[in-house]
Amino acid sequence: MAAGTGTAGSGTDEAALGYEQARDELIEVVRRLEAGGTSLEESLALWERGEELAKVCRRRLEGARARLDASLAAERAAEEAEGAAGGPGNE
Repeated sequence: MAAGTGTAGSGTDEAALGYEQARDELIEVVRRLEAGGTSLEESLALWERGEELAKVCRRRLEGARARLDASLAAERAAEEAEGAAGGPGNE
């Protein structure tokens, strides 16, 4: 990451960030905040960027969870349809 906080244009950049990228940048933001030595203004900018990154991570994780749930539901439905169609043991 550059010397800045990376907040410029972050609205459009958020959509392009993958989970791992957002997580790694969030880790760096937290590290910088915990290290201290930044001005109040820079600390606030870092905090705001951290909040944005946390939202990106949360949305990515929620999307992954939804995809997993949909896949599991489709698998269960296929198994139930197979069983209802007279599979082995249903005579």
